[in-house]
Amino acid sequence: MSKNFHLKFNDPAPDLALLDGSGKPIQLSSLWKKKVLILAFTRHFGCPQCKEMVDQLIDAHQTLTEAGLLLAIVSHASPESAKDFCDQRAPDALCLADTDRAAYKAYGLFQGNFWQTILSPNIWKSNRRLARQKGIKPEVPPAGQDAYQMSGTFVIGTDGRIRLPYYYEDIADHPPVDLLLHGIMGVDWKKPFNSKPLV
Repeated sequence: MSKNFHLKFNDPAPDLALLDGSGKPIQLSSLWKKKVLILAFTRHFGCPQCKEMVDQLIDAHQTLTEAGLLLAIVSHASPESAKDFCDQRAPDALCLADTDRAAYKAYGLFQGNFWQTILSPNIWKSNRRLARQKGIKPEVPPAGQDAYQMSGTFVIGTDGRIRLPYYYEDIADHPPVDLLLHGIMGVDWKKPFNSKPLV
């Protein structure tokens, strides 16, 4: 499979075991079998846009929960570092560690290029806005985390199929919460799509 593959609507979601804050393995399928799963992959903990994304998800967490959605935030930090980050920014969310980035790769999330991670005008505008409005500034990635890692967000149905694959154009391009809640045309995430995967 090509390095730059993307998962598509109705593709089977890759099922891997990630680690919670205590180092206990959590199988992804054990989550989406219970509820529709929003799987949000971060870049690194010094990334302003990642902090904004997490803040927006946590601000909407109650609404997501009331809509029957389960939020899981994934990082490639150690379980201990992921727990510290989430205790600070996302205390109500399930945070998972993917230290070898196996899940990132399985979901088609690889290193971005300079444009996607540094040079895009969208990133510079976002950096200025976040510094001015929220005091969030770019920081060097913590040890073991990759500044070029791309993010992505996936909505996974209880049948284990991708309902919404969201791949970032650049690191400032995270999905609106309303898209995660309602899709493009107000779809019901819980309803299976009885057709062959799109090609």
